[in-house]
Amino acid sequence: MWSALGAGPLALAATLYAPPTAVVQAAPAPQTTEARTPVDPRGAAELFVDLWLRADGSKTDTSIATAVRALAPEADLPKRPRSTDAPAAAAGRVVAVRTVTGPGTWTVVVAALRDQADPAPAGGPNTVAPLVRYYAVSGTGGSEGTPVTIGGAPAEVAAPDAAAVPAAQFTHRVPAGGALEASLGEFVRAYLGGGQGGGLERYLSPGLRVSAPKSAPYVRIEVADVLTNAEAATAATVPADGTKAQVRIRVTGEDKLGVQWPLVYRAEVTARAGRWEVSALEAGITDLPAGASSSSPAVSGGAR
Repeated sequence: MWSALGAGPLALAATLYAPPTAVVQAAPAPQTTEARTPVDPRGAAELFVDLWLRADGSKTDTSIATAVRALAPEADLPKRPRSTDAPAAAAGRVVAVRTVTGPGTWTVVVAALRDQADPAPAGGPNTVAPLVRYYAVSGTGGSEGTPVTIGGAPAEVAAPDAAAVPAAQFTHRVPAGGALEASLGEFVRAYLGGGQGGGLERYLSPGLRVSAPKSAPYVRIEVADVLTNAEAATAATVPADGTKAQVRIRVTGEDKLGVQWPLVYRAEVTARAGRWEVSALEAGITDLPAGASSSSPAVSGGAR
């Protein structure tokens, strides 16, 4: 103002009557909507099949029928003969074995395991009824946290086809009596022996920790064969330090009753100081050294 007064009456008038400067505030940043975690429909499908197999359509006021209706209001219920006390169709476990999802839809195949199989009807092709029956449950929802809705009664289906075994990479057989086979034989005997006889550390890469099963009941352990994905692991001598290979070990453990149990282990081995060492194990509690990682998706140093 004093500068305007010195500049003259016109400058002073312009200063006094100028419109006030508007204060511009930054618009609040838009809040991003937090992504919702998808809902897994397998649990709902398992519960639904378990309840549905126990339900009776002639007794719609029971707690089981009410629970089924809460999961699937449109589902029809099994109807049991009134003249007999027909038991529930499944008294064992139900387990989801396959899930197929589409845009907003899903289908879960559930295996219903009975406690015991019933005799088949006279003249039937089988001597006993199936111990496991499979049911497909379809519904909608679950994506982006939306509620899961079951569309209706399940459909009995055939057992799902067995998936291809993802062990095709183990194409090289390790010679019996070779350096790798001998090291792995000593390792599995110590591992299944509860870590007795000097412990497991001598067979492991530095920093790796493995907890052996303490209650292993085996009195004799034999290595049936060892397969690997690396040709270098089949040599009679140990290759250069740092050479890695993934292996599949088939083991037979015999317990005190003489029962022979076939066991399969997958591991990663690393050459060091003229010998092979286990650097990751796909079974048991395994801790990798700090900064280490496995290069094979089938072998991990995490707990399995």
